[in-house]
Amino acid sequence: MYVLDTDVLSLLEEPDRTLARRLQSRLDALPDDETVFTTIISYEEQTRGWFALLAKAKSVAAEIHAYLRLRRHLENYRHVELLDFDDTAAVHFQRLKSLRLRVGTMDLKIGAIVLSHEATLVTRNISDFRRIPSLKLEDWTQ
Repeated sequence: MYVLDTDVLSLLEEPDRTLARRLQSRLDALPDDETVFTTIISYEEQTRGWFALLAKAKSVAAEIHAYLRLRRHLENYRHVELLDFDDTAAVHFQRLKSLRLRVGTMDLKIGAIVLSHEATLVTRNISDFRRIPSLKLEDWTQ
């Protein structure tokens, strides 16, 4: 079971980029029985970003562009399953917070969800996520 983090999802939204093509090739090569998810935390992070872009739009043309990007974002999430921040993930999160790791709250929540499912996190942010004990990581952009 693989879980895509926010940065990886953002890369996949730019299909003309080399890294996005590399990621998509890796996803396409997975066996049919291998499951790929993301987290509700990544959905929150990306959605907040798109709402911020909409709020900053200074013209109707900029709003149109922002709404088109928001729509593409929504369509992307219709094709990937989300893992929730549930009771089990919350227990992992509280334990990780008590360790006072130098990892942002949202990354800790993503890590907690991944740990609660005994999954592997696909991320480019190895330097931060490796601070989370026992979290399995892979960077598919290398």
